[in-house]
Amino acid sequence: MQKKKRILLKIGSNTLTKETDNISRGKIEDIANQIAKLQDTCEFIIVSSGAIAVAKQFVKLESKQKEVFVKQALASIGQPHLIRIYQEIFREYGLLTSQCLLSYSDFEKEESRINITNTIKVLVNNNYIPIINENDTVATDEIKFGDNDKLGALTASLLGVDLFMIATNTNGIYTKESIENGLPETISEVQNFDKLRTQVVSSKSTHGSGGMASKIEAASVTKKANIETWIVNGLEDNFIVNAMEDKVTFTKIK
Repeated sequence: MQKKKRILLKIGSNTLTKETDNISRGKIEDIANQIAKLQDTCEFIIVSSGAIAVAKQFVKLESKQKEVFVKQALASIGQPHLIRIYQEIFREYGLLTSQCLLSYSDFEKEESRINITNTIKVLVNNNYIPIINENDTVATDEIKFGDNDKLGALTASLLGVDLFMIATNTNGIYTKESIENGLPETISEVQNFDKLRTQVVSSKSTHGSGGMASKIEAASVTKKANIETWIVNGLEDNFIVNAMEDKVTFTKIK
Protein backbone atom coordinates (compact mmCIF):
# COMPACT_ATOMS: atom_id res chain seq x y z
CA MET A 1 0.00 0.00 0.00
CA GLN A 2 1.38 3.39 -0.99
CA LYS A 3 2.30 5.67 1.92
CA LYS A 4 0.07 8.71 2.16
CA LYS A 5 1.59 12.18 2.00
CA ARG A 6 1.27 13.82 5.43
CA ILE A 7 0.36 17.51 5.21
CA LEU A 8 0.16 20.00 8.04
CA LEU A 9 -2.28 22.71 6.97
CA LYS A 10 -2.18 25.97 8.92
CA ILE A 11 -5.31 28.09 8.50
CA GLY A 12 -5.27 31.68 9.74
CA SER A 13 -8.21 33.72 11.01
CA ASN A 14 -8.30 35.82 7.84
CA THR A 15 -8.76 32.69 5.72
CA LEU A 16 -11.44 31.27 8.04
CA THR A 17 -13.40 34.52 8.07
CA LYS A 18 -12.72 35.27 4.38
CA GLU A 19 -11.57 38.67 5.67
CA THR A 20 -14.95 39.48 7.27
CA ASP A 21 -15.99 39.62 10.94
CA ASN A 22 -17.60 36.17 10.86
CA ILE A 23 -16.30 32.62 10.50
CA SER A 24 -17.15 31.43 6.99
CA ARG A 25 -18.86 28.04 7.03
CA GLY A 26 -18.44 28.05 3.24
CA LYS A 27 -14.63 28.22 3.62
CA ILE A 28 -14.63 25.31 6.09
CA GLU A 29 -16.82 23.37 3.62
CA ASP A 30 -14.29 24.17 0.87
CA ILE A 31 -11.45 22.77 3.04
CA ALA A 32 -13.47 19.65 4.02
CA ASN A 33 -14.43 18.99 0.39
CA GLN A 34 -10.77 19.11 -0.71
CA ILE A 35 -9.54 16.89 2.13
CA ALA A 36 -12.28 14.36 1.29
CA LYS A 37 -11.14 14.33 -2.36
CA LEU A 38 -7.49 13.83 -1.35
CA GLN A 39 -7.97 11.31 1.45
CA ASP A 40 -6.76 8.32 -0.61
CA THR A 41 -3.34 9.90 -1.17
CA CYS A 42 -2.94 12.45 1.66
CA GLU A 43 -3.52 12.66 5.39
CA PHE A 44 -4.05 16.03 7.07
CA ILE A 45 -3.26 17.63 10.39
CA ILE A 46 -4.78 21.09 10.79
CA VAL A 47 -3.53 24.00 12.87
CA SER A 48 -6.44 26.41 13.00
CA SER A 49 -6.82 29.92 14.36
CA GLY A 50 -10.27 31.45 14.71
CA ALA A 51 -11.38 30.91 18.33
CA ILE A 52 -11.29 34.62 19.16
CA ALA A 53 -12.97 35.52 15.85
CA VAL A 54 -15.83 33.07 16.62
CA ALA A 55 -16.36 34.49 20.11
CA LYS A 56 -16.41 38.07 18.85
CA GLN A 57 -19.41 37.16 16.66
CA PHE A 58 -21.73 36.82 19.61
CA VAL A 59 -20.10 38.19 22.76
CA LYS A 60 -18.58 41.46 23.94
CA LEU A 61 -16.65 41.12 27.17
CA GLU A 62 -16.57 44.02 29.61
CA SER A 63 -13.32 44.07 31.53
CA LYS A 64 -10.75 46.36 33.07
CA GLN A 65 -8.14 43.63 32.68
CA LYS A 66 -5.30 43.85 30.17
CA GLU A 67 -6.24 43.14 26.56
CA VAL A 68 -4.31 39.86 26.58
CA PHE A 69 -6.57 38.48 29.35
CA VAL A 70 -9.70 39.55 27.47
CA LYS A 71 -8.37 37.77 24.36
CA GLN A 72 -7.64 34.65 26.42
CA ALA A 73 -11.20 34.74 27.78
CA LEU A 74 -12.61 35.19 24.25
CA ALA A 75 -10.52 32.23 23.04
CA SER A 76 -11.94 30.13 25.88
CA ILE A 77 -15.50 31.01 24.78
CA GLY A 78 -14.85 30.63 21.07
CA GLN A 79 -12.77 27.43 20.98
CA PRO A 80 -15.63 24.94 21.65
CA HIS A 81 -17.77 26.70 19.04
CA LEU A 82 -14.95 26.61 16.48
CA ILE A 83 -14.44 22.87 16.99
CA ARG A 84 -18.21 22.25 16.80
CA ILE A 85 -18.35 24.03 13.41
CA TYR A 86 -15.43 21.91 12.14
CA GLN A 87 -17.03 18.70 13.45
CA GLU A 88 -20.44 19.44 11.92
CA ILE A 89 -19.11 20.37 8.49
CA PHE A 90 -16.36 17.73 8.26
CA ARG A 91 -18.85 15.01 9.31
CA GLU A 92 -21.00 15.91 6.28
CA TYR A 93 -18.00 14.92 4.12
CA GLY A 94 -17.41 11.69 6.03
CA LEU A 95 -14.41 13.13 7.91
CA LEU A 96 -13.69 12.63 11.61
CA THR A 97 -12.05 15.38 13.68
CA SER A 98 -10.45 15.77 17.10
CA GLN A 99 -9.23 18.74 19.14
CA CYS A 100 -5.67 19.24 20.40
CA LEU A 101 -4.69 22.34 22.40
CA LEU A 102 -0.97 22.99 22.69
CA SER A 103 1.20 25.51 24.51
CA TYR A 104 4.67 26.74 23.65
CA SER A 105 6.12 25.06 26.74
CA ASP A 106 4.87 21.67 25.46
CA PHE A 107 7.56 21.76 22.78
CA GLU A 108 10.31 22.36 25.32
CA LYS A 109 9.66 19.29 27.48
CA GLU A 110 10.77 15.93 26.09
CA GLU A 111 7.91 14.05 27.75
CA SER A 112 5.32 16.43 26.25
CA ARG A 113 6.92 16.17 22.81
CA ILE A 114 6.68 12.37 22.94
CA ASN A 115 3.06 12.56 24.14
CA ILE A 116 2.06 14.96 21.35
CA THR A 117 3.71 12.75 18.72
CA ASN A 118 2.15 9.52 20.01
CA THR A 119 -1.34 10.98 20.43
CA ILE A 120 -1.42 12.50 16.94
CA LYS A 121 -0.03 9.29 15.46
CA VAL A 122 -2.92 7.29 16.99
CA LEU A 123 -5.48 9.84 15.74
CA VAL A 124 -4.14 9.97 12.17
CA ASN A 125 -3.75 6.18 11.97
CA ASN A 126 -7.44 5.89 12.91
CA ASN A 127 -8.50 8.42 10.25
CA TYR A 128 -9.11 11.29 12.65
CA ILE A 129 -8.00 14.78 11.59
CA PRO A 130 -6.40 16.54 14.57
CA ILE A 131 -7.42 20.20 14.74
CA ILE A 132 -4.77 22.01 16.75
CA ASN A 133 -4.88 25.46 18.30
CA GLU A 134 -2.84 27.27 20.89
CA ASN A 135 -4.08 26.76 24.42
CA ASP A 136 -4.76 30.50 24.79
CA THR A 137 -6.40 30.16 28.21
CA VAL A 138 -3.21 29.10 29.98
CA ALA A 139 -0.65 30.84 27.76
CA THR A 140 0.96 33.90 29.32
CA ASP A 141 2.50 36.92 27.61
CA GLU A 142 5.96 35.35 27.67
CA ILE A 143 5.00 31.96 26.25
CA LYS A 144 2.24 32.99 23.83
CA PHE A 145 2.91 32.06 20.23
CA GLY A 146 1.43 35.38 19.11
CA ASP A 147 0.18 33.66 15.97
CA ASN A 148 -0.27 30.09 14.82
CA ASP A 149 2.41 30.22 12.11
CA LYS A 150 5.07 29.24 14.63
CA LEU A 151 2.74 26.71 16.28
CA GLY A 152 2.21 25.13 12.87
CA ALA A 153 5.94 25.07 12.12
CA LEU A 154 6.87 23.54 15.48
CA THR A 155 4.16 20.88 15.13
CA ALA A 156 5.16 20.11 11.52
CA SER A 157 8.80 19.72 12.59
CA LEU A 158 7.96 17.57 15.61
CA LEU A 159 5.81 15.23 13.53
CA GLY A 160 8.19 15.19 10.54
CA VAL A 161 5.40 15.88 8.03
CA ASP A 162 5.97 15.79 4.26
CA LEU A 163 4.61 19.28 3.62
CA PHE A 164 3.78 22.39 5.66
CA MET A 165 1.10 24.47 3.94
CA ILE A 166 0.23 27.94 5.25
CA ALA A 167 -3.12 29.26 4.00
CA THR A 168 -3.09 33.05 4.04
CA ASN A 169 -4.71 36.01 2.23
CA THR A 170 -2.05 36.58 -0.47
CA ASN A 171 -0.73 34.56 -3.42
CA GLY A 172 2.37 33.66 -1.41
CA ILE A 173 5.23 36.07 -0.65
CA TYR A 174 5.50 39.11 -2.89
CA THR A 175 8.74 40.87 -3.82
CA LYS A 176 9.25 44.05 -1.82
CA GLU A 177 9.68 46.13 -4.97
CA SER A 178 6.41 44.89 -6.49
CA ILE A 179 4.46 45.75 -3.32
CA GLU A 180 5.93 49.25 -3.32
CA ASN A 181 4.93 49.59 -6.99
CA GLY A 182 1.40 48.45 -6.17
CA LEU A 183 1.64 45.45 -8.54
CA PRO A 184 2.27 42.43 -6.26
CA GLU A 185 4.50 39.80 -7.82
CA THR A 186 4.86 36.38 -6.18
CA ILE A 187 8.22 34.81 -5.39
CA SER A 188 7.37 31.35 -6.71
CA GLU A 189 10.37 29.42 -5.38
CA VAL A 190 12.84 30.33 -2.67
CA GLN A 191 16.41 29.08 -2.93
CA ASN A 192 18.23 31.70 -0.85
CA PHE A 193 16.53 32.02 2.54
CA ASP A 194 18.62 34.97 3.77
CA LYS A 195 17.71 36.89 0.62
CA LEU A 196 14.04 36.13 1.29
CA ARG A 197 14.16 37.95 4.65
CA THR A 198 15.08 41.17 2.83
CA GLN A 199 11.79 41.01 0.90
CA VAL A 200 9.57 41.25 3.97
CA VAL A 201 7.25 44.21 4.26
CA SER A 202 6.00 44.74 7.80
CA SER A 203 2.23 44.26 7.86
CA LYS A 204 -0.24 42.38 10.00
CA SER A 205 -3.53 40.87 8.96
CA THR A 206 -6.95 42.06 10.09
CA HIS A 207 -7.81 39.27 12.54
CA GLY A 208 -4.51 37.43 12.71
CA SER A 209 -1.60 38.51 14.86
CA GLY A 210 0.97 37.44 12.33
CA GLY A 211 2.03 38.84 9.00
CA MET A 212 4.43 37.75 6.27
CA ALA A 213 7.41 38.08 8.63
CA SER A 214 5.94 35.46 10.97
CA LYS A 215 5.36 33.12 8.03
CA ILE A 216 8.99 33.44 6.96
CA GLU A 217 10.12 32.77 10.55
CA ALA A 218 7.86 29.71 10.60
CA ALA A 219 9.37 28.50 7.32
CA SER A 220 12.84 28.87 8.83
CA VAL A 221 11.80 26.40 11.55
CA THR A 222 10.52 23.81 9.05
CA LYS A 223 13.52 24.35 6.76
CA LYS A 224 15.81 23.22 9.59
CA ALA A 225 13.72 20.04 9.75
CA ASN A 226 14.04 19.60 5.93
CA ILE A 227 10.30 20.17 5.43
CA GLU A 228 9.07 22.10 2.41
CA THR A 229 6.75 25.05 3.13
CA TRP A 230 4.09 26.35 0.76
CA ILE A 231 2.43 29.73 1.30
CA VAL A 232 -0.86 29.72 -0.59
CA ASN A 233 -3.93 31.93 -0.95
CA GLY A 234 -6.53 30.26 1.25
CA LEU A 235 -9.23 32.76 0.24
CA GLU A 236 -9.44 31.08 -3.17
CA ASP A 237 -11.75 28.09 -3.59
CA ASN A 238 -10.04 24.72 -4.01
CA PHE A 239 -6.69 26.23 -2.96
CA ILE A 240 -5.14 22.97 -1.66
CA VAL A 241 -5.90 20.91 -4.77
CA ASN A 242 -5.01 23.77 -7.13
CA ALA A 243 -1.64 24.29 -5.42
CA MET A 244 -0.88 20.57 -5.58
CA GLU A 245 -1.74 20.55 -9.28
CA ASP A 246 0.28 23.75 -9.86
CA LYS A 247 -2.76 25.61 -11.17
CA VAL A 248 -2.26 28.70 -9.00
CA THR A 249 0.55 31.07 -8.08
CA PHE A 250 2.08 30.54 -4.63
CA THR A 251 5.44 30.45 -2.84
CA LYS A 252 7.45 27.26 -2.31
CA ILE A 253 10.22 27.37 0.28
CA LYS A 254 12.42 24.29 -0.06
